[in-house]
Amino acid sequence: MNNVTNPARHAERRVKPLFGMRPPPRRSYFVRALRRVDDVVETLTARDGTALVLRPIRVDDVEALQRFFSRLTPEEVRMRFLHPLNELPEPFARELCELDPALAFAWVLAAPDDAGTPEIYAVARAHVDAVLDHAEFAIVLEGRFNRQGFGTLLMRRVIDSARKLGVIELWGDVLMENGAMLALCDALGFQRSMTAHNPGVLRVQLAL
Repeated sequence: MNNVTNPARHAERRVKPLFGMRPPPRRSYFVRALRRVDDVVETLTARDGTALVLRPIRVDDVEALQRFFSRLTPEEVRMRFLHPLNELPEPFARELCELDPALAFAWVLAAPDDAGTPEIYAVARAHVDAVLDHAEFAIVLEGRFNRQGFGTLLMRRVIDSARKLGVIELWGDVLMENGAMLALCDALGFQRSMTAHNPGVLRVQLAL
């Protein structure tokens, strides 16, 4: 559906391309209550019989996240990151797994814990701007699980989690050619607008 001298600072710098450009500042902002997103696990089954769980990302998901990225096609990577990305370095992957629950969350579609080698098949995340109380989302789903309702399920979980953190607007940048992602956002009530300095990219926004 649709960088390293000090490792910590390297990972921080590399996260920025995930979320595109920040929206313009507002004249006022709200103080957000810092609350943890509920740790809700949902059991699912894919069309091919694969057992899945929808759960929050965990700090021990680093290697599974890297394997997931390695299975994505170049086109899936471009649709997700808006530009080519050849690898997911360990410091970057660790940064994506070790989240401040007051400012970020991520849901994964994964193999059950008793399935042997842990695997991740989809990730949906958002990062909160603590000043604006806006959150930027991003989602990527492994191709073989497309068109089974998992993208909608992930986005609904992101919306619900953002509301629980006191977010007032959820937004993301989507390539114009990513029709599946744009259709999903339309169905969930997002509004589209052009991006000023990023031709070929639409911004989708949902007031919460």
